[in-house]
Amino acid sequence: MNVIHTIEELRAIILENKQKGKRIGLVPTMGFLHEGHLTLATQARAENDVVMMSIFVNPTQFGPNEDFASYPRDLQRDTKLAASVGVDVIFAPSVEEMYPHDGGIYIRAGQQATVLCGASRPSHFDGVLQVVAKLFNLFQPDFAYFGQKDAQQVAIIQTMVRDYNFPVELRIIPVIREEDGLAKSSRNVYLSATERAQAPAIQQALQLAKQELMASGNVEQSIQLAKRIVEANLEGKTDYLTFLSYPDLTEVTAETQQVLLAAAVYIGKTRLIDNVIFSLKGEPAYV
Repeated sequence: MNVIHTIEELRAIILENKQKGKRIGLVPTMGFLHEGHLTLATQARAENDVVMMSIFVNPTQFGPNEDFASYPRDLQRDTKLAASVGVDVIFAPSVEEMYPHDGGIYIRAGQQATVLCGASRPSHFDGVLQVVAKLFNLFQPDFAYFGQKDAQQVAIIQTMVRDYNFPVELRIIPVIREEDGLAKSSRNVYLSATERAQAPAIQQALQLAKQELMASGNVEQSIQLAKRIVEANLEGKTDYLTFLSYPDLTEVTAETQQVLLAAAVYIGKTRLIDNVIFSLKGEPAYV
């Protein structure tokens, strides 16, 4: 395991491996690794000669009242976990290393960023695309691995890769869950024991709403069912709970083939997201 902190070190390693014809897999993370991240890395290990992971809490995707300062960080712990699944290189730069200059040129996320998380976090996905574009340029990976839990993020990154011809293939891995159905997240550590016991109701609500939509075809009725379940089982508030066509993230119509059912719920001060992607025809979903 090689842990590096500078772009100069990273470029030297990339050049060496490219000259040897090695296939590079990248797992971008913000650290405080959990099983979801490790699943991405395990998949990368199976498909690449060299597995690299970035650990960087990116300030440009946090709003002014969000949890950048308190976001959990533990590089020593993360290094051990990454090594256990075969990661070869960790790139853990400082903010100053990643953003030494501001020339005023930015990537702006489009219409896909105006719904779901983007509706209440207007600059969030601009920051995501900024850091992901930098990581793709720095690592020059053959494959990059992302989790379906951040479905809106995945859709937006897929669009950037397609529209700007990034020479990388995205690998999207299904949501990794706890035994009770809660999607694994670094933010789960913020939950109290009571809140943690309530949190699986999010996924339960989504599954019942999916069943209702498949049976009735009534979007609004299915959403209201899910909201009732959340409100009855959680001491919190719903940020959003909605159906959208996937991956374009537009309104569901008669022509829609794939549906994203997504939710963001505050439990106490902790904001959790989850989703289900499925085909209205009962066919396997793809992302």
